[in-house]
Amino acid sequence: MIAQASELDTLALRTGVCIVGGGPVGIALALSLAEGGRDVLLLEAGDLARDPAVQAFYEGAVADPALHSPTVEYRERRLGGTSTVWGGRCMPLDPIDYEPRDWVPDSGWPIGADALAAYYPQANRLCEVGDFDYRAGTALPPGTRPMIAGFAGDHYSDDSLERLSCPTDFGARYRNRLAQAGNVRVLLRAAVQSIDLDPVGGRVAGLSVRDAGGRTLTVTADEVVLALGGLETPRLMLASRAVHAAGVGNGHDVVGRYYMSHLAGTIGTFRAAAPGAVWHGYDIADDGTYCRRRLALSEAAQRRHRIGNVVLRLHHPRIGDPAHGTGILSALFLGRLLVPRHYRGRLVGSDAGGPLGTLAHVRNVARQPAAVARFAAQMLVARRLAARKYPSIVVEPRDGAYSLDVHAEQQPNRDSRVLLGDARDAYGMPQLLVDWHYTAGDIETLRTALALLAEDLARSGCGRFDYDPDAVEAEMTRYGAYPGHHIGTARMGDDPRRSVVDRHCRVHGVANLHVAGAAVFPTSSQANPTLTAVALALRLAERLKTGEGRA
Repeated sequence: MIAQASELDTLALRTGVCIVGGGPVGIALALSLAEGGRDVLLLEAGDLARDPAVQAFYEGAVADPALHSPTVEYRERRLGGTSTVWGGRCMPLDPIDYEPRDWVPDSGWPIGADALAAYYPQANRLCEVGDFDYRAGTALPPGTRPMIAGFAGDHYSDDSLERLSCPTDFGARYRNRLAQAGNVRVLLRAAVQSIDLDPVGGRVAGLSVRDAGGRTLTVTADEVVLALGGLETPRLMLASRAVHAAGVGNGHDVVGRYYMSHLAGTIGTFRAAAPGAVWHGYDIADDGTYCRRRLALSEAAQRRHRIGNVVLRLHHPRIGDPAHGTGILSALFLGRLLVPRHYRGRLVGSDAGGPLGTLAHVRNVARQPAAVARFAAQMLVARRLAARKYPSIVVEPRDGAYSLDVHAEQQPNRDSRVLLGDARDAYGMPQLLVDWHYTAGDIETLRTALALLAEDLARSGCGRFDYDPDAVEAEMTRYGAYPGHHIGTARMGDDPRRSVVDRHCRVHGVANLHVAGAAVFPTSSQANPTLTAVALALRLAERLKTGEGRA
């Protein structure tokens, strides 16, 4: 059943498991619990489609707008959540990501890679990224071109893959399954306003929910799971202050802290030693999934140099600089206003050269009209009309000069946090204040990782990577926190003084309250978080299905 909360003729609901949040994590959890026979109520604050008035409930403040996007961007308040707009990039965490590393403060998960091994394949299926195989040597057909011919790195491997989803909109893709499941109820426009604890604060007695008409509904459940994402989860926990003045699960002031994303950007110039030696496009696995190779920093290199996890991709030159001489890139620059504002900066960059630069872009397009036309037709078919969309823009630079696309782990930092601001939304709930920070250790990771790549390329004799070491911090923080990756704000751990949930994702001290999603990650890894967040949700569902999670 899927219905609007305002259509109900009762103000009191009872269920076995109540899931708050209808994004990929909440939907994956609901589907798995339904298969296990649990009675499930899924509460989604948004509707089936985007509504600007509903989206406005995400408004909040950012301490430094240069370092973090506005709180209403890169999040979607509707069924499917941010999967309605994501790029679909998936890969698992690496084994080292779970380990305590003495050079990464506050690192270490209370579980290891083996705890998620059984759930990743199912997460792959739900995300529609094919087989759980992230190695080029086994996932791609024999004879597939190498990423860089002749590369043999001491510090990096070129056998690492990322897989790309359709991208799957979980709301659209799984709506019918949710509607047809006899033991699942989905309520739309059902915004949870508070977690109401029992008088001693040891259990969730109920949830207070507002519907579109302004009514307050009460939900009671054996188990409650917060699957609201890394920003809304701490917002709700911190705002629920009727029993504990600091908020639910916040006895040690950890909720909202350790907020991580990834440090990312493009830098430098790579030129291959021989023409035609580079392949930086997408390969197609035997299962039909688009895959792309990356250069992955080895665990041995991370240990030896005491740095975080990093992956690198070859990328086209900066679009804004007409010196690249590539008509397709110049056409993208000239059409930049057609790109949503919050994606425009990372794709196109800033205007380079004013009117003279624009004229140079026009000349680039005029010199290569056929290539620009072919590219436009390809993008129309492959990016707009295909069921499995071509994942991103891939352009071979005319002069053979590639930039490097960097995606790096961010260290946990207690002072990087989200907290409640003074302003309130239309329902009276406090809005967020986001205060994201990076550390000197993050920058050291980037500087060292780039130097190691330059060394690997030079030793292999397959090419040269030139960059300005003094510009690394500025380039990698040009756009601040990588948008949409909201990680660590309700972190997992065995010690309640330094974490919010235990190894089973249950909130310390609250017997029937759980958190699912990237909010519980103790470290951010190099990986985009969605696949692992879904795998963790499936692990939690298994526990709740068997009754192990019941208080």
